[in-house]
Amino acid sequence: MLLLLAAVSMSSPSVVDAERAYAAMAQEKGQWTAFRTTAAPGAVMFVPDPIDAAEFLKDRKDPAVAVKWQPAQSFLSCDGRTGANLGPWQRPDSVGYFTTVWTRSGGAWRWNVDFGDALKAAMPAAPAKLTPRRASCRAAKPALLPKLTAVDKSGRGSSGDHSLEWTWRVEKDGSRHFLVYLWNGRRYNTVIDRKIAAD
Repeated sequence: MLLLLAAVSMSSPSVVDAERAYAAMAQEKGQWTAFRTTAAPGAVMFVPDPIDAAEFLKDRKDPAVAVKWQPAQSFLSCDGRTGANLGPWQRPDSVGYFTTVWTRSGGAWRWNVDFGDALKAAMPAAPAKLTPRRASCRAAKPALLPKLTAVDKSGRGSSGDHSLEWTWRVEKDGSRHFLVYLWNGRRYNTVIDRKIAAD
């Protein structure tokens, strides 16, 4: 099993490669064109409320200057088919961070969730070389995940093997929270935890 997973990983673009290709496409072909081209069916964006990406992106014209971004942290499910990246973004007049959740079907990576916010100061520069942190391949136990309490809006997703899970929630005041969990063989570690205050 592990040898098969390693072979698949070596022969396919990684989730880091997918993020970098996505960012490059935004510069070459246009920001919203890149978002549309790489979105998975049912993908969610926060603008600032959660919205179906296809609905938001339909007929949306690309801005004259596309946002730039780079993956700085990366997390991968044991089966190698779901990943999450976090890193800095830059616009001419602002900086911030992004998080993207990706799933792979066949050889193609598609993003499922795009979440992020502006920051007062830039994050540290992303490393040139980045290897995803991979989940344990010991059978995951999703029952150990924290429960979602009643909120205004929320969503949850998972890799097929449940070794990488994510949740998002929007409170009634408009504040947002996004988390990614990675299975370590005994419990889930919170590897991404990002909150956005109410406007």
